[in-house]
Amino acid sequence: MRRGYITVFLSLSLTLILSLVFTVIEGARISAVRMKFECVADIGMNSVLAEYHRELLEQYDLLFVDTSYCGSHSDIANTEAHLRNYAQKNLHPETGKSLFGGKEFLAMNMGAVEIPEYSVASDNNGAVLKRQVTDYMGDYPMGAILDKISGNIDLLQGSGLDSMDVGAWRQEYEAQIDAIGLPEKEVEEGKFEEVPLDNPADIANATRSSGVLNLVLEDTSAVSAVKVDLGEYISHRPDRMAGTGLCAEAVEAGGEPNELVFQAYLFEKCGYYREEMEKSLLKYQIEYILAGEDTDWKNLEQVAKKLLLWREVSNVLYILSDSAKVAEAQAMAAALTAVTLLPALMEPVKYTILFAWAYVESLQDVKTLLSGGRVPIMKTAADWKTGINCIKNVRGSLSEDSGGNGLNYKEYLQIMLFLQDAGTRTERAMDIMEMDIRCTPGNARFRLDGCFDCYQAHLAVTSRFGYAYEMTRQYGFY
Repeated sequence: MRRGYITVFLSLSLTLILSLVFTVIEGARISAVRMKFECVADIGMNSVLAEYHRELLEQYDLLFVDTSYCGSHSDIANTEAHLRNYAQKNLHPETGKSLFGGKEFLAMNMGAVEIPEYSVASDNNGAVLKRQVTDYMGDYPMGAILDKISGNIDLLQGSGLDSMDVGAWRQEYEAQIDAIGLPEKEVEEGKFEEVPLDNPADIANATRSSGVLNLVLEDTSAVSAVKVDLGEYISHRPDRMAGTGLCAEAVEAGGEPNELVFQAYLFEKCGYYREEMEKSLLKYQIEYILAGEDTDWKNLEQVAKKLLLWREVSNVLYILSDSAKVAEAQAMAAALTAVTLLPALMEPVKYTILFAWAYVESLQDVKTLLSGGRVPIMKTAADWKTGINCIKNVRGSLSEDSGGNGLNYKEYLQIMLFLQDAGTRTERAMDIMEMDIRCTPGNARFRLDGCFDCYQAHLAVTSRFGYAYEMTRQYGFY
C-alpha cells in the first residue's frame, strides 16, 4: 500500500513540476521573442543606414541614404524592402534548424514593415541638408568671417552701391545734350549738316552692348563652354519627393541650420572662376548659384555685370568728389563745345565724360578682379587706375592687374551670396550637388529629394506559437 501512495504522490508532484517547467520555458520563449525582435530591429535599421551614399559622403561630407539604390526610381518602398530583408535574415538561421537539429525554439517571421516618417534632404527648403552641413562645419571659425562680411556689406549698402541707378543718372545728361541740339552748317547749297561734337563718351558708351567678358578677358576661348539642361535638376523638377521634414532629435543633437555656415560650406565644396574643381560639371559653381543660368559663360557674365554695376556706382561717387578729375573733364568738355559755339552744352558734356571715365575705370576693376587682383569697395586717388584719354580706346586701355588693395573676387562673391535669397541659394546649391554626383559611375539618375538621413520604422513580427508584436523605432545620422 505504501508503494502505491508514493507513486500517486510522485505523479501528482511531477504534474505540478512539469507545469511549472513548461510555464518557465514558455515565459522564456516570450521574453526571447521580444528580445530577439528588438535586436533584429536595431540590426536591420542600422544596416539600412550603413547603405549611405558613398559619393555624396566623399564629395560633400553628407550622410544620406539614396532610396533608388543607384537605380532609376527613388521610392521609400525600396528602403522598406531592404529593411524587411535584413530583419528576416536575422530572424532565421540559414538552415532554418536549431543547433540540435530540432525545430526553431522561437519560430519567428517578419510581418509588415513600414517607414511612415523620414527626412528627405530637400525637405523644408533644404533645411534637412543644411542641418547636416551645420553639424559638419561645427568647428569652423564663423565669428571672424561674419564680422568681415558684415563690415563689407554695411559699407556697400551704406554707399548705395546696390541701390543707386547710375545708368538713369547718366541718361539724364545725355537727354540734356539731345534737348539743346547741335548747330548746323551748310556743306553744299541748300544742304546742312550738324556740327559734330565728337564726344569721346559716345565711344565708351558704344562698348556697353559688347558684353562685359568680351571687354575684360584677354582670351574668351579659355572660358568654360559647359552647358546643362536645368530641367533635369531639383530646382526645376516638378515631381519632387517629400518627406516629413526636420527630425527633432537631429536638430537637438546637431543644432538648427545656419545660413552663414552654409555659405562657408559652399565655398569649401564648390568652385568658381580661376578656382575650379575637377569633380564639377559646371566649372563656375558659385556663379551658377548666384545667376542660375544654364552655361558657365552666362553665369560668369551675369556675375561680371553685377560687379560692373557695383564698381560703376562706386567710381561715379568718387570721381564726382575728385576736383582734379572734374577739372580735367571740364577742360575736355570746354574744348569740345567751343566748336559748337553752344556754351550750354559744356556742363552736360562734362558729366557724360565723367560717367564714361567711371565706366572705363569700372571695367578695369572687373578685369583686375578676374585676373586675381584686389579692388576696394570705395576708392581713393591712389586706387584710381585709368586716365581720361582711356575713354577714347576702351579695350586698348585695360590691363591685367593681380595686385592692389581691397577685396578680391572671392570676397565680392561672398557678399553677393550673403545678399542672395536663402531659398534660391539652397535650391541651386542642391542642383550643383546633383550635377556632380551624376558624373560618377552608377549615379546617372541621382536625385537629392530621393535621399533621407533620419527615419522612423514600424515593424511587426509573428511567431508560430501564436505571439505577435509590433515596434516603432527611429534612427538617423545625428
